Amino acid sequence: MTAIAATFRELRQRNEGGLIAYVMAGDPTPNFTVKIAAALIDGGADIVELGIPFSDPIADGPTLQRAGVRALLAGTTPKKVFDIAGEIKRVHDVPVIVMTYYNIVYQMGVEAFCSTAEKNGVNGVITPDLPVEEATLYKEIAMRYGLDTIFLAAQSTSEARLERLLHASSGFLYLISANGVTGARNILEEESIAFIKRTATSTRGRVPLAVGFGLSLQSHVSQVIDNGANAAIIGSAFSQIVEQNLGDSDQMLKMLRQRAQTLKRGLT
Repeated sequence: MTAIAATFRELRQRNEGGLIAYVMAGDPTPNFTVKIAAALIDGGADIVELGIPFSDPIADGPTLQRAGVRALLAGTTPKKVFDIAGEIKRVHDVPVIVMTYYNIVYQMGVEAFCSTAEKNGVNGVITPDLPVEEATLYKEIAMRYGLDTIFLAAQSTSEARLERLLHASSGFLYLISANGVTGARNILEEESIAFIKRTATSTRGRVPLAVGFGLSLQSHVSQVIDNGANAAIIGSAFSQIVEQNLGDSDQMLKMLRQRAQTLKRGLT
């Protein structure tokens, strides 16, 4: 059983939904990312997702795009992100996931990427721009290094393709709750709730379902769990706190911890 699978099993035993905290690695600096992750874990995050900053993101909204620019200007590289993962894992017993665009995997080489990830304690990888139809070799190599392969499904995903995604996904299936890119929203649309319910019937008993994109409030995470999901993924809401407190690191960490605590209460 992988670390991610074990975490979801423990959450089920406690009758809790999981909080997956996305952090743009390197924002505002590579060294400070470890402190950000620690604050979120202290606040209740069950899994940490580290984003590797990329110059041409296709899924990131304005908040995460700005975070990515700050991280790149701070000298963040894929190697430094793996170093950050290793530092987190040496102190915290939580799964760490890396989110990256496939160009970075391709440039490193799938074998080298997965080997480096495994050596630094990474438990799973999300590659939003890698079609499942072209991921056979990638999945084989990732499995050899004990890495869960997490694929994404959107509201436009057909039933046939959803079945293929479920077959290829391990760790969890990442459900995109809203059309468009990432970014905190004020409400969770009714069509999003219906989509979560519909997908949950397909994932139940097969792979955990985690919902992301647009979630920012305690009411959002409560809704996704109440409608069949196993975890909520929060990114832009945390990144906004980082951006708004770049001049006061103590306040930044305090607010991140408090926001994680508030969101986690919506999952219990």
